Amino acid sequence: MNASDLKIDLIRRITQLKEPGILAELQKLLDFELASGEYMLTDCQKDRIAEGQEEYKKSAFLTDEQANQDIEQWLKEK
Repeated sequence: MNASDLKIDLIRRITQLKEPGILAELQKLLDFELASGEYMLTDCQKDRIAEGQEEYKKSAFLTDEQANQDIEQWLKEK
């Protein structure tokens, strides 16, 4: 499917949507993707980034392997 066909299909499907929540999420996605300016972080986002950076410096994180093992263990308990 080429870009023109895909756009037409998306337009058709969007016009059939009745759920405002889905439309709002689509709008957010498009707004984000089409924004040409610099993305501005909120103070809360900046705080979380700083917190994550501090945790990383202190090696307070799980490796991918450790996280997968924890998930596997959790799933076995369920």
